[in-house]
Amino acid sequence: MTVAPSTMRAWTTRGLGIDDLAEETVPVPVPGPTDVLVRMSAVGLNYRDLLVVGGVDGWRPAAPVVPISDGAGVVVAVGDAVTAWRPGDRVSAAFLPRWRSGPLTRETYVAPVGGPVNRGMLAEYVLLDQDEAVRAPETLDDVHAAVLPAAGVTAWHALVRRSRVQAGETVLVHGTGGVALYAVQIALALGARVIVTSGSDEKLARLRELGDVLTINHRTADVAAEVLALTGGEGADHVVETVGGTNLNVSLASVRIGGTIAFIGLIAGRAAEINTYEFVTRNVTVHGIETGSHEMFAELAAFVDEHGIVPVLDSVHPVEDVREALRHLEHGAHFGKIAVTLPGSAVALSG
Repeated sequence: MTVAPSTMRAWTTRGLGIDDLAEETVPVPVPGPTDVLVRMSAVGLNYRDLLVVGGVDGWRPAAPVVPISDGAGVVVAVGDAVTAWRPGDRVSAAFLPRWRSGPLTRETYVAPVGGPVNRGMLAEYVLLDQDEAVRAPETLDDVHAAVLPAAGVTAWHALVRRSRVQAGETVLVHGTGGVALYAVQIALALGARVIVTSGSDEKLARLRELGDVLTINHRTADVAAEVLALTGGEGADHVVETVGGTNLNVSLASVRIGGTIAFIGLIAGRAAEINTYEFVTRNVTVHGIETGSHEMFAELAAFVDEHGIVPVLDSVHPVEDVREALRHLEHGAHFGKIAVTLPGSAVALSG
């Protein structure tokens, strides 16, 4: 059995920007009765991490905190009362630790992993409560498992739990970010017809390599008109709205009467002028999507194993280059997930 050292490296943020991210040597935490100690193999970056590290609005931590919400690692020690895990198990953390199953509530919508309150994954060792840990997919290596949690579970929540996508239905996905790419992969595995928008012909070409995907360049085409043409004038059965802002108007014009829109987007801003009467004329259901529960994560992991889904990796960086990895995310030119490895990680699959 692996024996943990007495000290480890951890990285903390005060919300003062990427350059202020600090590497520290701290004691390795000791498991309490219901805790598992996880040696982290890799972490995956999300847009939210930039908000925490950058100290944007309510995401700014009041005190230094370990950032980064996604990661995967190996259990190396367990508390005396732990029954669900043993050393050697590969696990990730649920983004909302208290959201086990059922609908999101005020009581469970607390302490998301990765700041500004709850510690994140950017450390060589992390303590998780046994109920917070989720088994990593068996078919994914450390790095691919590390980039799955937040974006993958959000896409699963949107498509499977809320929109209830069925084989043969049409799903419109906006963009090529982490949630969007997972939505494409999950929708294809469900047997849906997938249409994706992007402003980059290069990214659209790479999307088509994932499977039978129809693509629209939103810079050169009228997205709603193209979607209606591709669906015989009906519109998409379901829309995954990852952009937000006024792009919701595009989604409303593209969805069929009685369809669904899973609203996730923040990139285009937190407020916008929306043609709200379209909610009526489309008789549409708009779902606000906040990541997902522990139960949803477990469902996704099983689905990934069943269908052989491999998360798309843009790049993999050693932890010593974590600031450069965050800048790469901030620049926004990436396609696929950005991962950061810690000592002992392994990549056995191509991205």
